[in-house]
Parts: sequence; C-alpha cells; structure tokens
Amino acid sequence: MPLFLSMIALIQRVLSARVDVDNETVGAIGAGLLALVAVQPDDGEAQAKRMVERLLGYRVFSDDAGKMNRSLADTGGELLLVSQFTLAADTRSGMRPSFTSAASPEHGRTWFERLVELARAAHSRVEIGRFGAHMQVHLINDGPVTFWLEVR
Repeated sequence: MPLFLSMIALIQRVLSARVDVDNETVGAIGAGLLALVAVQPDDGEAQAKRMVERLLGYRVFSDDAGKMNRSLADTGGELLLVSQFTLAADTRSGMRPSFTSAASPEHGRTWFERLVELARAAHSRVEIGRFGAHMQVHLINDGPVTFWLEVR
C-alpha cells in the first residue's frame, strides 16, 4: 500500500481574495497569498509544520529589482487558507477523478485545523474558508503567479 506523505497547496499571489458560503463572506484578505490546501491520508504534524514554513517563506513577491525574492513573511502580506481535497485526486487514468489519495474528512479537518493554528501562531493575518462547505472563492491573481507546493 503506497504512503501518501505530501500535503499539497496550490498558492496564488493575489491582490485580494475572499471565500463566500451561502452568500456570506467567511474569509477575506488584501494583498498576499491564497492557498488551496489538500491533506492526504498519512499527513500529520511534520507536514503541517513544513507547509507553514513554505507558505510564509516561499519567495513569490518582487523585490526592488523586480525579482521574485520576497516572501509573505517579508512583505507582511495576508494569507487565506482554503481546504480543497480535490487537489489530492488521482487523475492519471479514466475520465473521472479518484479520491482514494485524499484524507478522510475527519483526518483532513484535524490537520487542516492544525495548519491554521500553526499559521496563526507564526503570522499576524491569516483568514480561512469553511472546511467541508460548498464555497465560492473569489480572487484577483497578481501576475498571474501560481505555484504547486508539496511537503513530505
């Protein structure tokens, strides 16, 4: 049986982003990062800690020379974390995704909430979507700049 030891985040540098649930905004940020996050079955404390390090330290913001050399921690930008189990889908064959590589809802909630807790302890402005809800995610991608992060 394969081990799924890679928490996934699809990050987008944004000018602004928000998450609505039932026509109510549940999380909103200005300039910073939107991170769509998937937890896999074997993810735990090590993956949550490393993902926070990467989210806050990944250099996707321009320095004075226009080079991507500054991180969210450097800029003081905002972070919007949104759970999205579909990122863990196996799409290698067929015409329908398989979600066997995604964590169970209980495991996913536990480690997504831990990720949020760690992020809030390390960064001043962290907003979230609503775990398990049908969400509408609105964003203005800055660039566009989008990266796929995995931590093992």
